Amino acid sequence: MFEMYQDKAGEYRFRLKAKNGQNILASQGYSQKSSCQNGIESVKKNSQDESMFELKQSGNEKWMFNLKATNGQVIGTSQMYESESGAKNGIQSVMTNAPEASVEEVES
Repeated sequence: MFEMYQDKAGEYRFRLKAKNGQNILASQGYSQKSSCQNGIESVKKNSQDESMFELKQSGNEKWMFNLKATNGQVIGTSQMYESESGAKNGIQSVMTNAPEASVEEVES
């Protein structure tokens, strides 16, 4: 499920949650609700192409990934994972959960 919300600064954001309730992808802030909705649609579409995921290791030895749109812009960022295999499992979770995920508006 995608949760869409407005943060304290007034920006719209979304997060994709796995079936177990864990956050698996989070967005940047959008000034317009419609732009946030477009971001969700972009995740649904681009999450089906494994080449759109960028796997990275951070300076603290943890792993994360970004999902990019066809124009190269980051549309979602994962949490930090202890291992590369954990991050790869996160990518698979996004690929599985995003396409058919419902969208729910929630309080921040």
